[in-house]
Amino acid sequence: MTDSRTHARRARRRPRRVARRPGTPVHGAPVWLFDLDNTLHGASRAIFPAINAAMTQYIIDALGVSRDEANHLRTSYTHRYGATLLGLARHHPIDPHDFLKVVHTFDDLRAMLHAERGLARMLAALPGRKIVLTNGPEAYAHAVLAALGIERLFERVIAIEGMRARGRWRAKPDRAMLRGTLRRAGVALADAILIEDTRSHLKHYRRLGIRTVWITGHLPAHLPGTGRPHYVDRRIRSLKSLKPGLQSGRSK
Repeated sequence: MTDSRTHARRARRRPRRVARRPGTPVHGAPVWLFDLDNTLHGASRAIFPAINAAMTQYIIDALGVSRDEANHLRTSYTHRYGATLLGLARHHPIDPHDFLKVVHTFDDLRAMLHAERGLARMLAALPGRKIVLTNGPEAYAHAVLAALGIERLFERVIAIEGMRARGRWRAKPDRAMLRGTLRRAGVALADAILIEDTRSHLKHYRRLGIRTVWITGHLPAHLPGTGRPHYVDRRIRSLKSLKPGLQSGRSK
């Protein structure tokens, strides 16, 4: 009798375990949100020129416009919407999936990539979850990560196809898109750290409470400028400079 009563009292004192629902954020551990191009590899050397040329040619062929007009549409849609695709999908009768495939397919992707030495080791040393967040298409993102030998280090890739909502294409720096995307991934905004080369993305997302890291090492020499904008928690040139405890200080 005594043993059964003791067992019952101990059972009552045990904390009740509640199963976590899928998508529920786990607070505390850092979640590193890595941009892809000019963050995990240097896209400005070969990849970006090739993508820009392919986009311009696609617009010429699809819309029957001049090269000058095609270049204007490409750049203006990027500035206005965050990605050329969004402007094309909104204003012109194109096939978004065909566009993404055509302009992000390369005969020798591996030869076009330039990344920091020891990239895999640097990423593996970071504690916490790691996610790629890119305005590029999913197939291209996975191809780049595989060619760099770092695909296994990321729990998931959130590419532009996964940013759509209610039938509309979205892209960084759309704030509503990021909230929904991170909610589905079970990421609390307070735990997220965005590593990104594009300052406008950092500026928009800092307002959500996300910590921000501006990486400049892969940018063309005329772009980085000097100093650190107020919406950037840290400015770094190399991923070697990433350390845990970003919230404890703001440095250049």
